[in-house]
Amino acid sequence: MIARWLVGLLLPALAAAQDSIPPVHHPHKHHHAAVSPRDSAVRDSVLRARWSAIAAVPVPAAALLPAHRIVAFYGNPISKRMGVLGAYPVDTMLAHLDEKVAEWQSADSTKKVIPALHLIAVVAQAGPGSDGKYRARMPDSLVERVYSWAARRNALLFLDIQPGKSTVEAELPRLAPFLARPNVHLAIDPEFAMTKGGLPGKRIGTIDAADVNYAIKFLAGLAGDSLPPKILIVHRFRKPMLTHSDSIVLDPKVQVVIDMDGFGTPAVKAGSYQKYVFSWPVQFTGWKQFFRQDVPHTAITDILKLTPVPVYIQYQ
Repeated sequence: MIARWLVGLLLPALAAAQDSIPPVHHPHKHHHAAVSPRDSAVRDSVLRARWSAIAAVPVPAAALLPAHRIVAFYGNPISKRMGVLGAYPVDTMLAHLDEKVAEWQSADSTKKVIPALHLIAVVAQAGPGSDGKYRARMPDSLVERVYSWAARRNALLFLDIQPGKSTVEAELPRLAPFLARPNVHLAIDPEFAMTKGGLPGKRIGTIDAADVNYAIKFLAGLAGDSLPPKILIVHRFRKPMLTHSDSIVLDPKVQVVIDMDGFGTPAVKAGSYQKYVFSWPVQFTGWKQFFRQDVPHTAITDILKLTPVPVYIQYQ
């Protein structure tokens, strides 16, 4: 059972962790020359060619992607507001997960759908905490509990880091014993990485390709020659959340997914996917659906029309 002090520490920041800022399009202060339809078409063609080249790169036989699609439920059992993972009793939550997996399997029979639970294992905080890092590390007992839930569905487990004023490098070693398991993978949420100052929930954070590269090397070291490739999810709904993405160095032992994380109408979300995922090719792509904030929800059939087609789907 989680100690009362930990629950008290978490409560002030849970709303911030749940209610990610949507991809609002602000008016520009300066006028820029409009991009001609011809230039736009040329750029689109170049990007599609880059994505095709990425798709043509062979992956290890034991890799989950792109042969499979992962459908994950996100959140933290401590709070109902942080996502579906903690919004219902476990049996009800897993039944809902079964339904979503079945929906995706029915919509696209070309890829086997794998269920997953996506736990926020390092939660950004509104207050500094005892070490001034503005984040709370979930106890191992909580991670083990969610791991046991995943085992009930033969599902994957993703451990999500919201660094606050800590760093990806500082948070990874404590999670290593879990990440060394073949069915446990990693996610990083730049929204709550306050590397440029500010406080979690008050401004949008950022990470650099150097942080992603560090995580890739860390995971590759854990995978070694005995584990199937690890998966690394990086959330993104604005360009500055991930800087120098063209400097990300891929490794066959780690599969990198850039997950379009913003909420909004289908048109807004599709636009964000185009601007912040399609326009900055890395390796694989993901899409997040918000049960509460997405009104209306983007239809699965429309998500399957995106280029590239997402192989990681997350529900919050």
